[in-house]
Amino acid sequence: MKKLVITAIVASFTSLGAFAQTSTTSPAPADANAPLPGANSFTEGQAKSRLEANGYTAIGELKKDDNGVWKGTATHGGQPVTVSVDYRGNITRH
Repeated sequence: MKKLVITAIVASFTSLGAFAQTSTTSPAPADANAPLPGANSFTEGQAKSRLEANGYTAIGELKKDDNGVWKGTATHGGQPVTVSVDYRGNITRH
């Protein structure tokens, strides 16, 4: 019984640690110099999902530019905006 309780506690802490690592999305870029150029490993769908997770809607077609930055249009707070998602997942509005 003790082993079961200890295993449950360890599993709980492990899952909380994973949750904390994956909840780093933020509407404000983590880097003041964003969007950062770099080899982008995001697919268009992943970039769109990142935008949706940060409150963007009506996301238009996203296109990757020569710097590896996904760019497109969306709506945020009821206002149309131009958005960028860089290789680190930073989201910027223009």
